[in-house]
Amino acid sequence: MVIRKYGLADLPESIPVFPLPGALLLPRARLPLNIFEPRYLAMLEDTLKTPHRLIGMIQPVLLPGDRGERHETERVETARLHRIGCAGRVTAFQETEDGRYLITLSGVARFRLGPIEQGFTPYLRAQVDWVSFERDLGRAEMDPGFDRDGFLDVLGRFFEAAQLSSDWESLKEADAELLINSLSILCPFDPEERQALLEAPTLANRRETLTALMEFALRSGGDDGVLQ
Repeated sequence: MVIRKYGLADLPESIPVFPLPGALLLPRARLPLNIFEPRYLAMLEDTLKTPHRLIGMIQPVLLPGDRGERHETERVETARLHRIGCAGRVTAFQETEDGRYLITLSGVARFRLGPIEQGFTPYLRAQVDWVSFERDLGRAEMDPGFDRDGFLDVLGRFFEAAQLSSDWESLKEADAELLINSLSILCPFDPEERQALLEAPTLANRRETLTALMEFALRSGGDDGVLQ
């Protein structure tokens, strides 16, 4: 598949935003979504009519007592949103017999959330600022200090404790950005931990955060719920 390249001038000033706890999208990574609520079906239909086909994924700030469960829709719409999200282009979609859409978002760039636009759409639209994340639009990031063997050792112990499986041969061969970003998306972290991975300024920072989260989960023995 040919990946479309963007510059800052190509990105719109406002986009639809999809508040979803625990959903993490990163630049040049992919996120599958199951769209079934009427408001988000309308969002998808409107998005597919645009030249950019961008949807902004963003997480609500968890309220006291929340443990990362999905909020009820009304609660999500009124919750305070994190200031940083990531926009993805709809690159695949399939309609099911019961009227749902299975779509794939390919991450384009992170954004800083601006004012929510007042309008007549059943979903949220917001003004967004891309300037802080211009590097997301470039080539794949490098991580010169990446110790693959040490990282895979921690990952192996984390997967064993969490009873997860993986294709280890593929992990050994994957380039650093694909490996780190894919694991950031797939590992069972809490929403606030996922937000920390999203906001990491560089790939090296994200790898350090990811390693720290896995080591913390191993030390805690699952008390925080990640390894249960």
